[in-house]
Amino acid sequence: MKIYVLTLFPELFAGYLEHGLVKKACNLGLLDVSIINYRDFAGDAHKTVDDEPFGGGSGMVIKPEPAIKAFLSIPAEDRAKAYKVVPSARGKLFNQRCVNTLMEHDTLIFLAGRYKGFDQRIVELMNAEEISIGDYVVQGGEIPIMTILDATIRFIPGFLGDEDSAATDSFAAGSNLLSAPDFTRPREFMGKSVPEVLLEGNHAKIARWKREKALQSTMERRPDLIPRVELTEDDIKILDELKEAAHKKEK
Repeated sequence: MKIYVLTLFPELFAGYLEHGLVKKACNLGLLDVSIINYRDFAGDAHKTVDDEPFGGGSGMVIKPEPAIKAFLSIPAEDRAKAYKVVPSARGKLFNQRCVNTLMEHDTLIFLAGRYKGFDQRIVELMNAEEISIGDYVVQGGEIPIMTILDATIRFIPGFLGDEDSAATDSFAAGSNLLSAPDFTRPREFMGKSVPEVLLEGNHAKIARWKREKALQSTMERRPDLIPRVELTEDDIKILDELKEAAHKKEK
């Protein structure tokens, strides 16, 4: 997968790209990442990339000229086929469906905003998708880009050492369920034990336990997701049992 990141702070990506599985993926050729600085395309001696917003108001806005020139420095073929993303609090909420969409493209272009954000014409001229990682505002687009990128590249074949690992995570394969909790050695730690069902070797019982815990976590922490889950008859039975247990606990 080919990645282009346009930013005012290229150094923020150094730690992310130079460690762990991301570095390994780059070395193996699974990822080809190019970082481009807007300031390299500013037209004045001061490398000015921002200006006051029309209509008044606080803050500064990234100018269209350096941003579009930086974008046009990307090879035309890559610009044409790339999926283009601008992190923005105005964007649609990032989720697994967005990841699936990104994974359909072998070239991605990200634009990191700063200050009050971009002149809106930048987004429109690039035909970019505005995406929000949550209902809050951070200093710039760099961390959201790393979040979006990290959620996406782990699905590249060969990126993870265990391909089945991603398939069992929360929201994997469009399940809309949070994952069940995980345990490892030792069996006993500070008075807490691993659930006995995970030690018995009965795969059918383990699978049902994991499904039950996934449903329980989702119902307790993200009940808004339950209507989007394709529930089996057994799932409905489990949810009824959980609701009954919760009702008794409230009494």
